[in-house]
Amino acid sequence: MPSPKTQPTRGMRDFLPADVRKREYVIGVIKQVYERYGFEPLETPAVENIETLMGKYGEEGNQLIFKILKRGEHEKTGEADLALRYDLTVPLARVVAQYQNELPKFFRRYQIQPVWRADRPARGRFREFYQCDVDVLGSRSMVVEAELIAAASDALVALGFNDFTIRVNHRQVLTGILDQAGVPRDKHNDALMSLDKMDKAGPEGVAKELSDRGVLNDSAVKLMCFFQGLAGVEHAMGMVDLGDASNSRAAYNADVLGRLVEFIGGHEIGASGVDDLRQILQFAKASGVDQRIKLDPTLARGLAYYTGAIIEINVADLAGSLGGGGRYDNLVGMFLGKDVPACGFSLGLERIIVVMSERGMFPPALVSSSADLMVTIWNEDSIGESIALGNELRSHGLRVDVYPEADKMGKQFKFASSRGIPFVAIIGDDERAKGEVAIKNMSSGEQQSVKRNAVADTLRQAFGQPVGEADDSIKPGA
Repeated sequence: MPSPKTQPTRGMRDFLPADVRKREYVIGVIKQVYERYGFEPLETPAVENIETLMGKYGEEGNQLIFKILKRGEHEKTGEADLALRYDLTVPLARVVAQYQNELPKFFRRYQIQPVWRADRPARGRFREFYQCDVDVLGSRSMVVEAELIAAASDALVALGFNDFTIRVNHRQVLTGILDQAGVPRDKHNDALMSLDKMDKAGPEGVAKELSDRGVLNDSAVKLMCFFQGLAGVEHAMGMVDLGDASNSRAAYNADVLGRLVEFIGGHEIGASGVDDLRQILQFAKASGVDQRIKLDPTLARGLAYYTGAIIEINVADLAGSLGGGGRYDNLVGMFLGKDVPACGFSLGLERIIVVMSERGMFPPALVSSSADLMVTIWNEDSIGESIALGNELRSHGLRVDVYPEADKMGKQFKFASSRGIPFVAIIGDDERAKGEVAIKNMSSGEQQSVKRNAVADTLRQAFGQPVGEADDSIKPGA
């Protein structure tokens, strides 16, 4: 049993080779999709000044920021001047304010880095985790929301997901709903925090929390009647299962828009939000992603900086989301002194990896093998020849491991098998005399001898790769 002294800090993890390969695979797919949409890479420091982060995430978010104590005497007082990065959005806003004259009018960036939160660890939830962000700054057009939704959707499809739902709402729509229900403005945040728990606590739980938070009974009743009416439509249309991409999705979204217009009426702010939602659906239809979108007026998302559309992606068998985001037109202005339109989305790398691992979605070669071939060592006198063969095969783009000791062949074969290496090369006395190399297939047990200069092509054929000249870009087992 592992000693407590050797275990990582609670909520943080060590990543063994197979874990790192999974992470790099997912990041590679996401980066490829993001760059296909014209997003550029950005990185920011792990540590920010504490005033940069505080007050940007709401009361709950402020409590989850990992603060760094001042050095020296301040360690005794508990005074902090720095903090670990809580997300990638606030640092982005700071960067845009700092480098405004060096960035394009419409800045499209992606950023994939770790963030830290003093949260309670749970399945798929950690204190240190990666975020995969895409953001567009400089435009108020709903084309931005549609593009972000399409990019996140394409990334998940490229990873093998097909049962996810993209929930969309709008902060101005929520303002309109709450105002029309008679919720005082100073109780809006309390009401939003309650409504955001609808999928977890259900109508009864939300109603109780609204009461506990001081939302008057008449207002709570109006809210619950409206949302229960939407739930009834969803059940009637057979949309209980996430990921349903039938025509009922479009019909449901149209019904939601109609009910929002009816409930909000002439509320100017709320009506503007409904128009934005209608445009997002229209633009998303052009990219074919509209069938994955579900308008969800209960979606609130806790971060205080959202000002417009809010987005969340869910899969059926995961509590919580695979990602989320929204529009935050006022955040950059906190640093710059003038508002810059902005909208972004973040995929949760850790949760994606958890679901993909549980569902067996990773390519088998990715998790089973770190090398395409292991070169054995026949005896002490042949070590140099084994090393030379390994280097030669690497120049042909193969991933090659050279066993480091002249052990018995059985031990060397057992080691290769334990690591999932599919082929083993042997240069015994007979092979050396004939200028050949024996190649053993570890799966079938078959062994064949080929000329030394034909080893690379033989292995390439086995991996279904083209044969010919050396090519460092070819990695057959990847």
